[in-house]
Amino acid sequence: MLLLNEDATVTICHSKTQNLKEITKQADILIVAIGRAKYINREYVSEGTTVIDVGINVDNVGNLCGDVDFDDIKDIVLAITPVPGGVGAVTNTILFKNLIKACRMQTKL
Repeated sequence: MLLLNEDATVTICHSKTQNLKEITKQADILIVAIGRAKYINREYVSEGTTVIDVGINVDNVGNLCGDVDFDDIKDIVLAITPVPGGVGAVTNTILFKNLIKACRMQTKL
């Protein structure tokens, strides 16, 4: 919704979207939350894309990873959020901000 509010053209896909690779390769900004470890690799992105990886998974050797294969695409994209340490930090900050706001609102009752 944030992107739509800024007049961006937004395409929503899922794991069963036909031609997923072709669609994601057209993105300037690719936001990934597919729920599958390292699902998105260089076949899904074009050079210069900004990738925001919202997923958090455990790979086949027990390491935390995102939905994007960071190591596979890091050299071709313009920017990419790491997992862990990327979007999760922002999410936690906003959650705490809202928690403080809610506590303040309750004490004013």
